Amino acid sequence: MNRIDKKFKDLKREGKAALIIYITAGYPSLAKTKELIPELEKNGADIIELGIPFSDPLADGPVIQRSSYLALKSGATLNNIISMVKEVRKKTDIPLVFMTYYNPVLSFGVERFVREAKNAGVDGVIIPDLPPEEASILRKISTKLDFSTIFLLTPTSTENRIKIVSKAASGFIYYVSLAGVTGARAKLPGEIKGKILKIKKITDKPVCVGFGVSNAVQARQISRLADGVVVGSAVINAISKNTKDCVKKTGIFVRGLKNAVK
Repeated sequence: MNRIDKKFKDLKREGKAALIIYITAGYPSLAKTKELIPELEKNGADIIELGIPFSDPLADGPVIQRSSYLALKSGATLNNIISMVKEVRKKTDIPLVFMTYYNPVLSFGVERFVREAKNAGVDGVIIPDLPPEEASILRKISTKLDFSTIFLLTPTSTENRIKIVSKAASGFIYYVSLAGVTGARAKLPGEIKGKILKIKKITDKPVCVGFGVSNAVQARQISRLADGVVVGSAVINAISKNTKDCVKKTGIFVRGLKNAVK
């Protein structure tokens, strides 16, 4: 069984929501990313999204854009990120998901990407600019290798769109809480509850909410509605503010989120 599927199965049995933490691979360095993964797991992360830095991110706000730029500047590549995952797998069994864009995957080779990521210990992928209708090659290879393909829904998704994404997705469905890019927000949209209920009437796959979740209070609110909460920009901010001791301090921040998620 895929680690992602097992994690959601275990959490459902315990009556808990997943805490999904996003970090940019290679920020502030690949060595720190390698340290952060087990530290985040120790402090309560259930799943970790590893962002593959890309020069033209469509869905990322300024915080993650900056971290991607600095990661690229310091030499992060898909090859050395995959190698880093292979090393970190000696220390942790936490579900790992790549978050990337289709250009790097296409350049790398779709089948090669899935096979090498899977062999390194990655459990799935999120590609925001690759809709299900154009993902047949990715899905075919991923299904054979039990590699999750996670697709997105948004506040503007129609009922038909929800059905299409639900059929194509594996691992979980990522619900983007707002129309816009990633980034911490002072207040979450009031329509989230109704949208999640609408999606969950159509699918039995886990539904996780991201974009805009920035603190423990918001994480608690989401955890009462969805199967998982995704926190990204706020975590990158924690890393940025504590560059000398970012591993320990970010772990403490994640522990606060975990204590809030029910």
